[in-house]
Amino acid sequence: MEQTYFRKGFGLKTQVKPIIDAEYHSQLVDRIRARGYTDVFGDITVRLAEEFGFCYGVDRAIDYAYETVTKFPGRNIYLVGEIIHNPHVNQRMREMGIRFLYPGEDQSFDFSHLTPRDVVLIPAFGVTRHDFGTLREMGCLLVDTTCGSVLNVWKRVERYARDGFTAIVHGKYTHEESRATASQVTLYDGGKYLIVRNMEEAKLVCDYIAHRPGSMSTGEFVEHFRDKATPGFDPELDLSKVGVANQTTMLANESLAIAARIREAMVEGHGEEYASERFRSFDTICSATQERQDAVEAMMSQPPDVMIVIGGYNSSNTNHLAAMCREYAVTYHIEDAVCIDTATGLVRHKPELDLHAAEVVARDWLPDGPFELGITAGASTPNNKIGEALARVLAIRGELPAEDAADQPGNGARVPRVLPQAGGRSAAP
Repeated sequence: MEQTYFRKGFGLKTQVKPIIDAEYHSQLVDRIRARGYTDVFGDITVRLAEEFGFCYGVDRAIDYAYETVTKFPGRNIYLVGEIIHNPHVNQRMREMGIRFLYPGEDQSFDFSHLTPRDVVLIPAFGVTRHDFGTLREMGCLLVDTTCGSVLNVWKRVERYARDGFTAIVHGKYTHEESRATASQVTLYDGGKYLIVRNMEEAKLVCDYIAHRPGSMSTGEFVEHFRDKATPGFDPELDLSKVGVANQTTMLANESLAIAARIREAMVEGHGEEYASERFRSFDTICSATQERQDAVEAMMSQPPDVMIVIGGYNSSNTNHLAAMCREYAVTYHIEDAVCIDTATGLVRHKPELDLHAAEVVARDWLPDGPFELGITAGASTPNNKIGEALARVLAIRGELPAEDAADQPGNGARVPRVLPQAGGRSAAP
């Protein structure tokens, strides 16, 4: 019988590594890193955060996607959602013939057209228990790239549900990871979850738990969290025992502060002994997210004049890096290097933390004289996109060294793409 579930790749890492390295490599990034993360180009001093870009979980997910295409040439390969939140990487997946499955307005996936012969990639964020069960029942060949840090949060949430604690998840209720994490409570009968977006929403929960004046009624609470909680959620019963977890890419300090506020509310409303027995919390921010946030915090001890943060506009960890930088420096969150136009000198960027904030255009965004430029990138951003963004800034100012011109899009020879194609399609040229 054919094996239908893979979580450890196919032993093809050595074969695909040269291709991945060539496609996502940057001479500029290597140069600056080798010079202690700081380099000078004419009148621009460039500083890289000491932790940025691809994390282990993203590396692993991309490796498995390339290995899957190599292992199953000619077969239909589908991806549930996006492999990671980076437009360039996801476009590369499409060029390799991988077909993307997106949820409908109700956030559910339609798998009805899949067959047991089809290969399905589970993204680094994971999928809900319901979707995973559906795919297993259909007999599809599953390649699971779910990040290990995400799995650690799932174990914590499962334990909460097993012990009769409601899981309060600090995260975005529409985000794939938070939805997948929350679904883990269904492993146990009566498992409950509640997703809070930020401290503002956490305060609503705290007010209710502590019975503070002006707090929501039960009906108002249920209505506000209707799409963010287990169906049939009863705050009177389900907030009596709670355990806090978080989407791994949230701001660590905010997650810890939310947990502390919820415990304080339980003490305020019911006493210390009650809180000691009925509250649990563990820091489930992944180490890579924490390292990137710590690196930005260290850089901001001496803020640069201008900060560029590179990563998908729908990338939670990138948005939080940008929010941290805005507290100290003029910051431009760009989705891709092409947001910087070398012909006009304009930059397109997202100016707010809100994932749905509109992109705006800025002109005269680079200082006229000597200045310091800081750069970081989300965990889903490859080095080549970091290098391209910097190359475009240097080109605008006429400071791009000739030996680094290959970092500009369209320059330099492309490495032949030797991977076979999924579904029998041809690679993009």
